[in-house]
Amino acid sequence: MRKTFKWLSVSLLLLLLVSVSYGQSSYKIAKLKYGGGGDWYANKTALPNLIRFCNTQLKMNIYPEEDIVEVGSPDLYSYPFVYLTGHGNVVFTDAEARNLRNYLMAGGFLHIDDNYGLDKFIRREMKKVFPELSFVELPYNHPIYNLKFKFPNGLPKVHEHEGNSPQGFGLIYQGRLVCFYSYECDLGNGWEDQSVYNNPEEVRLQALRMGANLLDYATTAF
Repeated sequence: MRKTFKWLSVSLLLLLLVSVSYGQSSYKIAKLKYGGGGDWYANKTALPNLIRFCNTQLKMNIYPEEDIVEVGSPDLYSYPFVYLTGHGNVVFTDAEARNLRNYLMAGGFLHIDDNYGLDKFIRREMKKVFPELSFVELPYNHPIYNLKFKFPNGLPKVHEHEGNSPQGFGLIYQGRLVCFYSYECDLGNGWEDQSVYNNPEEVRLQALRMGANLLDYATTAF
């Protein structure tokens, strides 16, 4: 059962007007631009490829191009799903942290994808967003691993960093998963054009399938 996007209630009229400009597409997703000097712009081909896969495999009707949205922008509420990646420092101002918190509380969804080196920074900054919450590792029976595509052993491994197993962490607010954090996995690298990292096609397929589950979860009631 679709949840008719809680985020629509934030600015229903605006989103209805915007949706007309998308033509036959129902909504957009965005990459999150943050401060602190980290490479928020990494994985340039990842989201377009994931969108194409989701539209083909799940008929999700997403606009084919990604948007870029800043953490503190009111435009954040226009997207049911935002993606944050990078290798280094992340800094949210107090105003940005409040905006991101309100977005997630209103029904938005954040996927944080550690591109190696992000961990200590993003954990610190997400504490500004939800001081009362901590990341918890999601069990393999969580719905996010058991939607259209099944992942009985959790996240697929795309790239080796320090030889650790991939882990999927979540922030859960009032019973709802509002943020999924893929660690030691590099999902976004698996979404990139094959020529970027020369990943085997099976690895890319598994990464795209997991990404499709994330998008499906972000737009489905649980």
